[in-house]
Amino acid sequence: MASIANGQEAIELFQGQALLYMNMFGFLKSMCLKWAVQQGIADIIHNHAKPITLPELVSTLQVPPSRASFVQRLMRFLAHNGIFAIIHESKEGHEAYALTPASKLLSKACSDHCLSPIVKMSTDPVLMNKFHQLGDWICGEIPTLYEAALGKPVWEFLEETPAYMSLFNEAMAGDSQMVDLALKNCSSVFEGLDSIVDVGGGTGTTAKIISEAFPKLNCVVFDLPQVVANLSGNNNLSYVGGDMFQSIPQADAILV
Repeated sequence: MASIANGQEAIELFQGQALLYMNMFGFLKSMCLKWAVQQGIADIIHNHAKPITLPELVSTLQVPPSRASFVQRLMRFLAHNGIFAIIHESKEGHEAYALTPASKLLSKACSDHCLSPIVKMSTDPVLMNKFHQLGDWICGEIPTLYEAALGKPVWEFLEETPAYMSLFNEAMAGDSQMVDLALKNCSSVFEGLDSIVDVGGGTGTTAKIISEAFPKLNCVVFDLPQVVANLSGNNNLSYVGGDMFQSIPQADAILV
């Protein structure tokens, strides 16, 4: 009986180890996705007009021959996670890579809803550094993770670094484009509303989509003054600058 118990304990320990390692190396998914976006893999496959073989992809990327096997490993890993699909060609025996619904969202050429900017923002080393501060932040008095990592509120950081502000706005705009798809099937959400305020609405991508879909609905984009300073609205779309922690413009509904 003791040997059975010991054997069961060993199995549980190995299962625990597997779970720990899976979580420990979970970052590889986002890093490989970042690589694919940086290299423009989705656009390359789209422009190729058919599944692209490994030699063709390596040639297009101008990867040194010594790195070709690493490209294959990365593409197989991404395919395993549903980002690309592997097509086995019969003529020369080369495997080829095709787009999936996920990777189509990484190319502006084949989708009106490109999410590459938000991938770039979410995997940026400066912005990701906040997650390395979880321990100190939990035990300290610093208000937010961003302040723990950057030494200042994220909005102050973005205002002082135009490149990151541009990246942030582009990422939010791309993410907001997905709202357009939701509106086609969920228009009932806005029934009975005369006004709505988009808190932290950035440059107003989401509000513009809503205002165009519902011309009788008054839409207000509410964000920091420096974000909306040079933006102009239309008949049912307006921009208001302020601090959401102080007050929010009145409306029938709030979008956050």
